[in-house]
Amino acid sequence: LPGIVPLSVKIAFAIGAVVFIASVLYTIFTTTEYPPEDLEEFKRENEASKGFFNGVKEIFSSIGQMPKTMKLLGVIQFFSWFAFFAMWSLATPALTNHVFNAPAPVETAYNMSDVVGKNLFMEASKAYNDAADLVGSYMGTYGLSSMAFALLLTFYAAKRKINRKYIHMVSLFAGGAGFISMYYINNPSYLIFSFVLIGISWGSILSMPYAMLSSAINPKKMGIYMGIFNMFIVIPQIIAATGGLNYLYHVIFGAEVINAMLLAGASLIIGGLANFLITDKKVISHQAEDTEVLS
Repeated sequence: LPGIVPLSVKIAFAIGAVVFIASVLYTIFTTTEYPPEDLEEFKRENEASKGFFNGVKEIFSSIGQMPKTMKLLGVIQFFSWFAFFAMWSLATPALTNHVFNAPAPVETAYNMSDVVGKNLFMEASKAYNDAADLVGSYMGTYGLSSMAFALLLTFYAAKRKINRKYIHMVSLFAGGAGFISMYYINNPSYLIFSFVLIGISWGSILSMPYAMLSSAINPKKMGIYMGIFNMFIVIPQIIAATGGLNYLYHVIFGAEVINAMLLAGASLIIGGLANFLITDKKVISHQAEDTEVLS
């Protein structure tokens, strides 16, 4: 019913909250904090950066001295997060309309003063809501596939040398193919394959850029640069939300909302190709021995 949150949604959010809190608590209680090697130098650096203006100065100074590899990873992140914002905001209207043939009904298009008109509106509204629920279910697949991909990647990287650049590139290509495939699907059950591919890219987006970044920056600046790096997550979403997404898919592909998924696919593919810009060998390669030394 309109205005009423389904019980399934409430339960899903409750489960998510419990899992999230449990994950945070597990990390807090099982992670050992190691003191800095030179405690006096650490204290001097902290004193030098104390205060609001010193903090702002340090942030802008770090941005100005941003390593080249970090800037290039920022380009990859821009196109990656732009694509996923398109999915989060427009996948439901795009797929309910294009794949399920159940667009959201506009009340003004029906004669609501007539019983027949009201019934038609209610039927169309139910069809849309049912389709939207199914889209949500299929969309959950990308979370599962990203988790499975991340686990496989962890086990593989623990024993073998990996090329981070090419893994991330192929993963983004997979996600791009998943988005583009939505345009050609007419059987809703096939959407699960699209979201499995998208999940592969999502699993890589949440890990590979940070793994590469950690090898490109001074360990002493790890905290501030990781924080600055998150700007490359926020900026593309701000641009997309303030009209960039709607404008681009209209201009490049056409007015149908399913074209937003084509734009998302193209964006991930561009992000994948941008990996060719990463040339620093210590950033690209990772060996199992590296993990053992760091631990």
